[in-house]
Amino acid sequence: MPLPRSRANWSELLDLSVDPAGGPPIFQQVYLALRGAILAGTLRPGAKLPSSRQLAQRLALSRTSVIAAYEQLLAEGYVASRAGSGTYVSADLQTQAQPAARVRRPARSPAVRRVRLSAAGARYEALGRDLSIAPAVPFTAGCCSVDAKTIGAWRRVTAARARVFEQTSLAYADPAGETALRREAAAYLRASRGVQCDDDQVIVLSGAQQAIDLSIRVLLNAGDGAWVEDPGYVPTREALLSAGVACVPVPVDAHGLDVAAGIACAPRARAVYITPSHQYPTGAAMSMARRQELLAWAAKTGAWIVEDDYDSEFRYAGRPLAALQGLDPAGSVIYIATLSKVLFPGLRLGFAVVPRSLIDAFRGARYLADRSPPAFLQAIAADFMQQGFLTSHIRRMRQRYRQARDVLVACLERHLGDIADVEVPECGMQLLLRFRAPVSDIAVAEAARTAGIVVKPVSPHYMAAPVRQGLVLGLSGFDDRQLKAAGTRLAAIVRSELACAERGTARPAPGPGQSGMLRR
Repeated sequence: MPLPRSRANWSELLDLSVDPAGGPPIFQQVYLALRGAILAGTLRPGAKLPSSRQLAQRLALSRTSVIAAYEQLLAEGYVASRAGSGTYVSADLQTQAQPAARVRRPARSPAVRRVRLSAAGARYEALGRDLSIAPAVPFTAGCCSVDAKTIGAWRRVTAARARVFEQTSLAYADPAGETALRREAAAYLRASRGVQCDDDQVIVLSGAQQAIDLSIRVLLNAGDGAWVEDPGYVPTREALLSAGVACVPVPVDAHGLDVAAGIACAPRARAVYITPSHQYPTGAAMSMARRQELLAWAAKTGAWIVEDDYDSEFRYAGRPLAALQGLDPAGSVIYIATLSKVLFPGLRLGFAVVPRSLIDAFRGARYLADRSPPAFLQAIAADFMQQGFLTSHIRRMRQRYRQARDVLVACLERHLGDIADVEVPECGMQLLLRFRAPVSDIAVAEAARTAGIVVKPVSPHYMAAPVRQGLVLGLSGFDDRQLKAAGTRLAAIVRSELACAERGTARPAPGPGQSGMLRR
């Protein structure tokens, strides 16, 4: 989709200067300065120039000199005059104007400055090379279905909020977030997730990733140990390693994180990052026995538990599981939720519910990170929640995602049931396809991307546990026809890669940026 033509009038800010004491005549200096700005693209076709009176006042010149410069530009076709409107850069100038002269470079380039990054900066640099925005095609993870009802409600709420636009929306906001949104978030989390909190314990953030980043800053020092699920969420692992934290991989099975294994491996770890309601990427739900075991260990050792509850609103069998935080009597859990998964990723709003002992520390960290979240957007989100639109959206999307899950599961089982297992999720926006046959998930992901399908290989999520090959497939955000067509194409790709592996002609491993690991 082409970008709309800019209507910004940058000429009002253009830095023009003339030298009345010497050089060419004054009118010619004005002419040359404006022509240079036009040729350089600083003033684009269609841009309006200041009136001759305004420009003369700004430069402290005679208006006669400015009019003469404008007449010269007009005669040469650089500008056009519109009666009663003003003077504009010619709209068809691209076919007339010559490009500005190139700056002649010296024969020998100057020495390139040596960049010295911190240890964290080096990890960020490596990570930045592997970042890409996956297209919104099956089976991109994190896509959301947003129907006409939700879009219409969001528009009405936004319009209504704009009509009562308050001066407070223009000022700096509380680093912890606006009171109205924190109040609605607390009520929502108490009702839907069993979270035990008051409004002042809610910190409004730019999604779950910022909540994880702030938790690391507040709770951990370089060299501290932290349990991470194995397999687990790669960006959290990267954030911990970038902060110098020692990641301790703890295996995950059908009952979630193996707490006993974690205690045996690192009994004095300072923190644990966990996705207990819908483990990523396996989809396992942590059993009640292990939840109690984890809480008891944290209370005994003083460790912190960071609970990432990223998509448990979309549970298809019974009510959503109660949050681990609601079972915690000792104040050991930092609970993370996000509206970016519930509504749409571009919203970039989430919440951390923190124990009272951490409120000031998180407010301070939030202030230093980016001062405060946007006040106007928070007001819209609070109105949307308060008027009941979020609840109805979740109800509709739960039905839609369940149908999408069933369609995709049936397609995969029909085409790949003899060589792969489809782990049918009871919750969430993606499913896991496990390979029984000897085929590389990274090779499949590379071939699928070439064919216009986005999948995520499971094997890079492992640290120490025995690696299992498989794919994470996002199922939300796509209609049934797209899921069936993409599922059929993916099955053909998997079988083709299996045939290559059996012949010993497997494809080479993909290069940086091709595995698509950094989006959930």
